[in-house]
Amino acid sequence: MPKLLNDVFLKALNREPVPYTPVWMMRQAGRYLPEYNATRSRAGSFMTLCKSHDLATEVTLQPLERFPLDAAILFSDILTIPDAMGLGLSFIEGEGPRFAHPLQDESAILSIRAPDPNNLNYVMETASSIRRALNNKIPLIGFSGSPFTLACYMIEGHGNTDFAIARSLLYRRPDLMHHLLQVNTQAITEYLNGQISSGVQSIMIFDTWGGLLSDSNYLPFSLNYIQNIINGLNPGEDGIKIPTILYTKGGGNWLEAMSLTGVNCLGLDWSTSIHKARLRVGEKVALQGNLDPMALFSSSTVIEAQVSEILADFGFGNGHIFNLGHGIDRNTPPENAAVLIDAVHRLSIPYHL
Repeated sequence: MPKLLNDVFLKALNREPVPYTPVWMMRQAGRYLPEYNATRSRAGSFMTLCKSHDLATEVTLQPLERFPLDAAILFSDILTIPDAMGLGLSFIEGEGPRFAHPLQDESAILSIRAPDPNNLNYVMETASSIRRALNNKIPLIGFSGSPFTLACYMIEGHGNTDFAIARSLLYRRPDLMHHLLQVNTQAITEYLNGQISSGVQSIMIFDTWGGLLSDSNYLPFSLNYIQNIINGLNPGEDGIKIPTILYTKGGGNWLEAMSLTGVNCLGLDWSTSIHKARLRVGEKVALQGNLDPMALFSSSTVIEAQVSEILADFGFGNGHIFNLGHGIDRNTPPENAAVLIDAVHRLSIPYHL
């Protein structure tokens, strides 16, 4: 395998020595960039953009042309799997994702099956296209939603803030929820292994809604299934297990348990102290995060101060990937993202000497 020109991100995931703290941003290819909006307009719809490997490659590269980021992330969506299961995904401007056929009764849940991998070939074609376009400059991250996060959308049929229907099903009919989670786990494992075969060099699992679960429900209804996915991932192109990142928004209660799953890195949202997180997990895993995305609506002075604070909180040594605590907001000024990336690279050097 040809050597990467910039492998700082992968080294940090493995807690190896690096010259500075690497940085990338969740949703770094997105609506805050005018060039992305132009490409999306040309595509006609979000799903058309996702399913065209040429256009998806184009938008993946757009932030890399603006900013010296240390990793690229596959342009796709976490809901491609349930769409491939026949739930009929669409995106309505101002409303977000919506399924035409949500799982609203027992028979619908019991009849759901992992999708035909051919229905997701467009994602694999995009991954291969991006790897070629990157030309070994920086690594490519692949991803999926977690089984529970996908189940929330599949049951409710659209985005929500509390996913009450899905969470109540967990209490009323845990057997049905477990069935759905088992199907999702199989589908996600196959999906991520397809991405690995197509050239991604790291995997991130977005457990975006796992933090809605109660303390006693997080392990049996979310983390245990994520563990099964991690166990089922194939090695990368060099025959070695590729590094993995687990991000549970609102998951600060369960860092110790998350660190024992075999993932290389835990993503933190802004509500968790990265200093306290490092004390709790020790040297088991790297940590990714965790600037509040709203800080990017302030001045360059404030952004630099926030970056400096997070770097100091993590402290000296290896195993830190700088990121936002959630996806970058669509209204973020691109010049403020540039301030963030420059500040991370410049201010982190003393922590790696």
